[in-house]
Amino acid sequence: MASDTDPDPVTPLQLALDTQRQAIESWTDTVETSDALPDAVETATEIEVGQTPSEVVYEENKLELLHYRPEEAGIEPEETHETPILVVYALINKPYILDLQPDRSVVRRLLEAGHDVYLIDWNEPSRLDQHLTLEDYVTRYIDNCVDVVRERSGKDAINVLGYCMGGTMSTMYAALFPEKVNALGLMAAGLCFENTGGILEQWGSEEHYDPDLVTETFGNVPADFLDVGFALMDPVDNYVSKYIRFAENVGDEDFVENFSRMEQWLDEGIDVAGAAYDQFLEDIYQENKLYRNELYLGDRHVDIENVDMPVLQIIGEYDHLIPAGASKPFNDVVGSEDVTTIEYATGHIGLSVSSSSHAEVWPQVSEWYADRQYTEPGAADVETVDGIGPTYAERLRDAGIETVDDLREADFDHVVEVSEASEGRVEDWLASLE
Repeated sequence: MASDTDPDPVTPLQLALDTQRQAIESWTDTVETSDALPDAVETATEIEVGQTPSEVVYEENKLELLHYRPEEAGIEPEETHETPILVVYALINKPYILDLQPDRSVVRRLLEAGHDVYLIDWNEPSRLDQHLTLEDYVTRYIDNCVDVVRERSGKDAINVLGYCMGGTMSTMYAALFPEKVNALGLMAAGLCFENTGGILEQWGSEEHYDPDLVTETFGNVPADFLDVGFALMDPVDNYVSKYIRFAENVGDEDFVENFSRMEQWLDEGIDVAGAAYDQFLEDIYQENKLYRNELYLGDRHVDIENVDMPVLQIIGEYDHLIPAGASKPFNDVVGSEDVTTIEYATGHIGLSVSSSSHAEVWPQVSEWYADRQYTEPGAADVETVDGIGPTYAERLRDAGIETVDDLREADFDHVVEVSEASEGRVEDWLASLE
């Protein structure tokens, strides 16, 4: 006998009616989706990516160095900054993920903040490029691009922003050519691979994987091989869930446009030069040579203690490709005393394209670069000299001694007089300039 607390029993009639109702709702949803699908397909075929105007200012082999033109994009920043930013993209996929659409464009955020932006588009290597090494990419291609930007801007050192694998290569470059890098930004950059828990680190370990088998077979590493590997890191989302979300939102034009842009980017992968791939997997992933300060490019030691310029790490808290543990430990081993970390609750791609990242992260990044503009040697403010605090600096400025060069050229007795400092203290100031 049923008690008073038992739920009402389901009658056969009620069950039949509920089943009929669910079938009608499902049929209605299917009809609505089918009606919206032709429009969604048309929208998907008409999307545009990488829309920010640019010009190619340098070419070498397959690479193109792009210089973005804010005035043609209708961008009028309130202030501008003279030290340009060179974006070093990864060798995998195309770089328009950083310029996907106007409201989700890293390039536009930097331009809107008044920065002068360049970007290296590597393009796809041919079979003739399979023997290109990391030494070729870092000490030749990146260095040549940096020199072009330096010459065009009139700056001896420029700012660099490296993304993913491009961040790893940018770090190598900064260690080898520190005099040419004013400030170094690293976005989702793999720098330390020692029990970080990342899936790529486990899959790419020496125990399970020999990259030579791939390159000996194909020469260059095929884009499809890489794309499938990345997709299998989260197979449910990449092969099932995202398509369910698409079906549920097929009538939302904005959703369809965003989805289609991402799908186009994922579908347009590029091959990776075989020798560079081997080096990256073996030296960076498997042997962790960069973090251990044991990496050589050719006969040149990539000494990370030479990375003494300001460093910014931009990290996705939920990045499954490059987890935070593959980036943050690097802060403790570089030579820089000015290291900043921005860790945000998003994933690897989300740093580039999520609306919240553009609202929260990129204003901070833009400000960080704005605060670290290149200053000609000797033109730095006198207060940057060791031992000169605000009070001494103000006295010196009042006497016309405003820069390091001014101090270096001033008469010793005059400096003592106007600063009201002891002779020993002034001698220490001048000795620090030698």
